[in-house]
Amino acid sequence: MNKKTKGLIGLIGSLIVCLFGVYRLITETPSTVSLLIIPIVFAVTGFIGVIGNLITLKKLNKDAY
Repeated sequence: MNKKTKGLIGLIGSLIVCLFGVYRLITETPSTVSLLIIPIVFAVTGFIGVIGNLITLKKLNKDAY
């Protein structure tokens, strides 16, 4: 498996984690704030993963030329 394929799989996985966290934040109405910590962590870490994988893929595409 080459680096571009790994980057695409990581990008898709991070996007799924981010969207799951955002979905849980939107649909959940918890009685305490501590129940919101897990969806916030999912959304933030997924977003960081998406940005990191996008940067990696851009570097790979730039090196290809």
